[in-house]
Amino acid sequence: MVVEVVRAWGHPNVKAEHPTTFEVTRERWLTSKGDCIIAVGADKAARDLGREFKEAARRPGAEITIVIEVPSHGVEEVVRAEGHPALTFEHPTDMVVRKSYFVCGRTVAVGADKAARDLSRELVRALRERGTRVIIRLEVL
Repeated sequence: MVVEVVRAWGHPNVKAEHPTTFEVTRERWLTSKGDCIIAVGADKAARDLGREFKEAARRPGAEITIVIEVPSHGVEEVVRAEGHPALTFEHPTDMVVRKSYFVCGRTVAVGADKAARDLSRELVRALRERGTRVIIRLEVL
């Protein structure tokens, strides 16, 4: 198993309403139009993930588990997804997890069993608090 840990922050404009994706960004601001963004101010984007993680995620049949945790609220959500040989991990600010199999430089996992709107509303309430610490753990089998 290869693990990457990303640290980010909640934001009052988190809506988590997008039906097919969720996103974590290095950007520190979020407009009310960003319905897929669940955390801001991340310490990593797609291109910052380690070589070992990227190689493992590109293997055919790679299984990726994404754990989204807000420790201060005792809330955690698990998302199951897949890797893909075409993942490029090129984007300098964003990481996107998709239900679909569309791949671009922002994509870190495809075939996910949850998008932003599928996340528990308890988690989303925690993510809406400014200054809430968010830990995103990406595990590749």
